[in-house]
Amino acid sequence: MRILLIEDEPELLRSLATALREEGFAVDTASDGLDGLDKGLTIEYDVIVLDVMLPRLDGWEVLRRLRERKRTPVLMLTARDRTKDRVRGLNDGADDYLVKPFDLDELLARLRALIRRSSNQTLSYIEIGEVRIDFVSRRVTLSGAEVALTARQYALLEYLALHRGEVITRTALYDHLFDENETSLSNLLDVYVSNLRKKLGHDFITTRRGHGYSIEQA
Repeated sequence: MRILLIEDEPELLRSLATALREEGFAVDTASDGLDGLDKGLTIEYDVIVLDVMLPRLDGWEVLRRLRERKRTPVLMLTARDRTKDRVRGLNDGADDYLVKPFDLDELLARLRALIRRSSNQTLSYIEIGEVRIDFVSRRVTLSGAEVALTARQYALLEYLALHRGEVITRTALYDHLFDENETSLSNLLDVYVSNLRKKLGHDFITTRRGHGYSIEQA
């Protein structure tokens, strides 16, 4: 899943981006509100993590302008643990709120919950035939046996599973699986799909010639 991280503290921005990438997310970053707003409006993200106190344009204004055109899930970060700030953020269209300092595991759990909710996935797992995908543990099993996947293989599988029954174009997959720093993509998507088929069964992912890929409904 592709995340936009808008945060003006350089060290926090760098450490969060690294941690999220290690968890398999594609991460774009912005260190001020105007840059963040521009990216948020022009690129389709799965979640936006938005700090309140930002230079050039504060988080409240970024959220207001985003909500005029986009419904992308937004998790707001703030150093102020005041009830009226949380209420303001939620009333203005934020989907969740986290107070600094926070635990990375809590942030990850909240991001995954927002992604599931935006895909109308209420359970923490999906079962498709003999394949079970656990979104919390990021564990995949086939007929009860665990299947070892790389972070990027899992990200591709998760995205297709959350949109099962839909044909996802190659462009959409590249947009959601790779961030702004990855320029040498070539045939990487084909490689990931091929590896998943070897591990989960050739027919698990269907190719729609000229259109994209899909996982059929469970």
